[in-house]
Amino acid sequence: MSYGQGGSQSQWDPWKPNSQQPWSSEGDGRTPDWAALADASETRSKRRRVLFIGGGVLAAAGIATAVAMSMVSANGNSSGRAASQLPAALPSESAAAPSFDPTSAPPPLDPKEFISSAKKDTAPLSADTLFPGTQLTMGENVYKKGPTDDSKNCATVAQGTLPKALTDNGCTRLLRVTYSRDGIAVTVGIAVFDTEAQAAKARGETDKKSIVKPLSGGDVKAFCNGAVCRSTTNSLGRYAYFTLTGFADGKNVTTEDTKVFRAGDDLAQFAFQQISRRGEAQASAAANQ
Repeated sequence: MSYGQGGSQSQWDPWKPNSQQPWSSEGDGRTPDWAALADASETRSKRRRVLFIGGGVLAAAGIATAVAMSMVSANGNSSGRAASQLPAALPSESAAAPSFDPTSAPPPLDPKEFISSAKKDTAPLSADTLFPGTQLTMGENVYKKGPTDDSKNCATVAQGTLPKALTDNGCTRLLRVTYSRDGIAVTVGIAVFDTEAQAAKARGETDKKSIVKPLSGGDVKAFCNGAVCRSTTNSLGRYAYFTLTGFADGKNVTTEDTKVFRAGDDLAQFAFQQISRRGEAQASAAANQ
């Protein structure tokens, strides 16, 4: 039986799987038809070239489409939101400085509060703490320190109208010291009360005859015993302070004796400073606790 005859025999298609390949009827009947094979190879080559050309066109079209879509994505609204919903500007690279709620430091402690009441004024108190050292320099004037005294009976170390003012207002202590310079002696007395009100009231009840007793001893001879001397009175916090200034030789003081007035003013200023320092030291210690 030979192939190629009969209507049931299908044509060989090199692009169709399992199709029959044409064989010539010469020889043993199994020799391939080389001419047909050559034609099939040529057909495949032509189709492959067509596919390659078509694929290149499609690839070029795909690249163009991708570029177009990229431009749309860059210039358009790819998220689907309206342009008005997008941020107006990109955030700055530098972060804004952090803000903090305003704060305020606690008010400083008032030194005067510590010297206005015995309940808060608890620092050690003695003639040595109020009148330290062996001499005192006030400006250009240097005063030599003399005897000191600490009495709990205030009336016994005061004279004139001062004992009554001290006693009536509850004076608890009266500390004294005497300084001297160039034949002038000054006794400073600091009276201690429990409250600022008591000290202020005692001061208000004094007059020109309210005098602290002069303190003598050592190199300081008795002074202001019957002679005219200059006195001062003042108060700060729960303290009232007094000065009595005169000549060591017993001479009377006159308004023309400016050195006497200067010495009395220096020692009154020194008493004020020492009382103030007590308040400052205690306020500072309390603030650091």
